[in-house]
Amino acid sequence: MMMDKNGVDGMAVAEFDFYSDTLKRETSFSVCIPNDVTAEQKKQYAKAYSREMKTLYLLHGYGRNHHTWLLNSRITELSIQYNLAVVFPDGENSFYVDRPGAGNEYCRFVGQELVDYTRRMFGLSHKREDSFIGGLSMGGYGALHVGLAYSDTFGKIFALSSALIIHDIQGIPSSHQDAIADYAYYAEKFGNLDQVAASLYNPERQLEKIQAEDGTLPELYVACGTEDFLIEQNRTFARFLENKEIPVTYLESPGIHDWEFWNEYLEPSLKWLMGNN
Repeated sequence: MMMDKNGVDGMAVAEFDFYSDTLKRETSFSVCIPNDVTAEQKKQYAKAYSREMKTLYLLHGYGRNHHTWLLNSRITELSIQYNLAVVFPDGENSFYVDRPGAGNEYCRFVGQELVDYTRRMFGLSHKREDSFIGGLSMGGYGALHVGLAYSDTFGKIFALSSALIIHDIQGIPSSHQDAIADYAYYAEKFGNLDQVAASLYNPERQLEKIQAEDGTLPELYVACGTEDFLIEQNRTFARFLENKEIPVTYLESPGIHDWEFWNEYLEPSLKWLMGNN
């Protein structure tokens, strides 16, 4: 275990290495917890500190790691402002999905093992209404996939510039190569690509399954930049939600696939998570 207190007053920021039974190896995550805020800060953010601390599991994108949000955003100061513990898993390039074979269950790692571990270690709330998941790009897809797979755990999901690529990779040939990856990568992550759109790797199918089982859907917040290369995929998902009469806060504004857009939407996403709390 490695811990490192950063320079933000009232904020404990740490990195942990631990052995994951799910992944069958050591892995890392970071966490920021506003557990030593000053009396002045509590007075300034009195509404947030009049309630129990809430928790957000915040997922990084493709090619990044658990440091990404800490290095590129205001998440530490916003954690203080909203009395919000934030846990940053390292999802590698997994798309946060479960695959056959030992050590390949990233969805279960984030949605079950890491939640249980951090709740025990930090005394975090076990309530669904206090537990959220969010992410950007690959992590936006991951937030939807994990949040829906563990809909009894997470009350709200936010997804920014989500890599909702399932329909794009449906039926691609073995010679496929794009700017991100190739056929072998997609087949490794999602299995039979001729049937992937009908599988539970598709958030649309996950939502239909929850509805068919009379489950409780997490609340959804989806945003994407109008110049983002993933905008049409996000619009397609928003139309699906509308057609299924599934409530969603869906937002678009000028922006590309970058930190300028994600930082523009980070605080609005957190405000949405908090609701009136």
